[in-house]
Parts: sequence; C-alpha cells; structure tokens
Amino acid sequence: MRRLKVVAEKIRQSFGSEDAAREDVLRLCRDIIRYSSNAIRAIHRQEKTEAKKMLVSAHLVSQKLRLILDEHSGFLHSGFVHDAQKELVEASVTLALVNGEPLPEPEKLKVSYPAYLNGLGEAIGELRRYLLDSLRRDDLSRCEELLAMMDEIYGVLVTMDFPDAITYGLRRTTDAARGILEKTRADLTLILRQRQLEEKLKGFEEKRDKRF
Repeated sequence: MRRLKVVAEKIRQSFGSEDAAREDVLRLCRDIIRYSSNAIRAIHRQEKTEAKKMLVSAHLVSQKLRLILDEHSGFLHSGFVHDAQKELVEASVTLALVNGEPLPEPEKLKVSYPAYLNGLGEAIGELRRYLLDSLRRDDLSRCEELLAMMDEIYGVLVTMDFPDAITYGLRRTTDAARGILEKTRADLTLILRQRQLEEKLKGFEEKRDKRF
C-alpha cells in the first residue's frame, strides 16, 4: 500500500500539470480569437495597418501556444485549439486576399489542416462583407476578382468529402459558403447590370442632347 501512495502522488502531479497547461491553453486561445476578431474588424474599417498589427499579435500568441502543445499534445485536437486556429486562418486569409497578396498556407500559419479549411470557408463570409462594403462605396474595381477568389475557395472545399470526425464539420462550413457565394454572385450581377443600364441611358441622353 505504501507503493500505491507513491503512484497516487505521481498521478496527482501529472494531473496538476495537465490542469495548469489547460488553463494556459484556454487563455492563449481566447487571446488568439480576440486579436483575430479585431484584425477582421480593422479590415472592414479600411484600417489595414491596424489589422496587420493585430495579426502579428495573434501569431505571437500562437507561437506561445505551440510551445505548450509540444509538451501537452493531448490538447492539440481539442475544440478550443481548433477554433482559435480557425479564427487565425480566417483573419490571415481575409487580409491577404483583400490586399492582393498570396494566400497563406497552413504550414506558414502553423495550423492544422481542418482548422485551415474551415478558416478558408469562414473567410468567404468576410470577403462577401468586404465586397458589399466596396459596392456601397461605389468601388467596383476588385469586386469581380474577390468573387472569383470566393468561388475558387469554395471549389476546393467542396472536394473535401471526408467524415466530419476528420474535417471538424467542414461540410456545414462548405454548405454555408455555397449559400454566401450564390447570394454574392446574385448581388454583384444585379449591380453590374444596373451600372450597364445607367451607362446606356447616359449615352442615349448625351446623343439626344447633341441633336438638340
């Protein structure tokens, strides 16, 4: 029985270490989500320098998180780590695409593949919002380009036909992305047709004024 006490103490210390690590992981995940959310808000306010600043902070916290996960790998596939990485991907992808920069890869972001794919899917919603904001500003310069990016992302997501246990619910994200993409295509098509009609009417009026 004396040996049992030794074993029990060893287990207690192990559990204590895991519990402390879990609290640290939860705190860091919350910080990543907060910085990533602030980055996305800055993007939509056209404050891209601030967005980059927020993303730098998110990546620094992510580095600290990875150090803990290296020692406590049991948390690596937890839901809270997945959600934090997904938010980081969403913000990083959105900023890159609206800036016309190359798409960041999962290895560069150091996130899991499920988090990367789900983050891509979530970015479609943010690109729609950015596109609609551009339309409100009467800026059509990159709208079709952004729609093409959204379409390309969806085209990749729809090919990932694997169980949810592997993809962390990617099918639901993909279904939502399809609806967002279809609505955005319809909205942009309507605006472009209205613009074409306005230009034709303007040309007709100019010709009429020249005659008289």
